[in-house]
Amino acid sequence: MQINIRHVAKLARLQFDDSQVEKLEKQMQDILGMVENLPELADGKIGVDQNNPMILRQDEIKPSLRRDDILKNAPKTEAGCIVVPKTVE
Repeated sequence: MQINIRHVAKLARLQFDDSQVEKLEKQMQDILGMVENLPELADGKIGVDQNNPMILRQDEIKPSLRRDDILKNAPKTEAGCIVVPKTVE
């Protein structure tokens, strides 16, 4: 499967050097290959490894990004909000 990494980057509004295109395409193909090879779960249950339990991190309150910093990356803003195209009539 050929992946047009420039098209994906445009949709995601990502920028990178032309020297990185080949590496990123290879990485994306590796990710898709890994997903395609995931085993099917017949009964819908996921087994838990008793010897390797998940340890969840504690929630911590941290300062968030400033509104101005977030809005400067948006293609269009109005009244302190991000304007998105209408998708439903």
